Amino acid sequence: MLKNIPSVLSPALLKVLDEMGHGDEIVIGDGNFPAQSMGKNAIVIRADGHGVPVILDAILQVMPLDQYTAKPVALMEVVPGDDCKPTIWEEYRRLLAKHDPDHSEIIMMERFAFYERAQKAYAIIATGETEIYANVLLKKGVVK
Repeated sequence: MLKNIPSVLSPALLKVLDEMGHGDEIVIGDGNFPAQSMGKNAIVIRADGHGVPVILDAILQVMPLDQYTAKPVALMEVVPGDDCKPTIWEEYRRLLAKHDPDHSEIIMMERFAFYERAQKAYAIIATGETEIYANVLLKKGVVK
């Protein structure tokens, strides 16, 4: 066991976070996110028993966001015509402001643009999140 490491961060996830370099990206996918097919060139880590906010909160405790990118966080925007209003995004904004208020700007991405970017990510975390449009992409910053 380690001190001050959130217990939700598995050894495999901690290893991946440590391996990632500045500018590498990681996706935290909801339960509907096609992690396996998107992650053909990425490391896929299962976190089925957890929702995205708890994973996001834990990651932000140990990994800085890219301070040299205007918007180091990306969310998948709602598909036109879908009447969904994702309330989980407010939780993300709260967590981002709590952990990295100076580097927590979010870019909203069209669904297929998000998928295209996700395919280039270093890793994808497949969660059991039941909210839709709950996917979030983070760009790693420099550890000082």
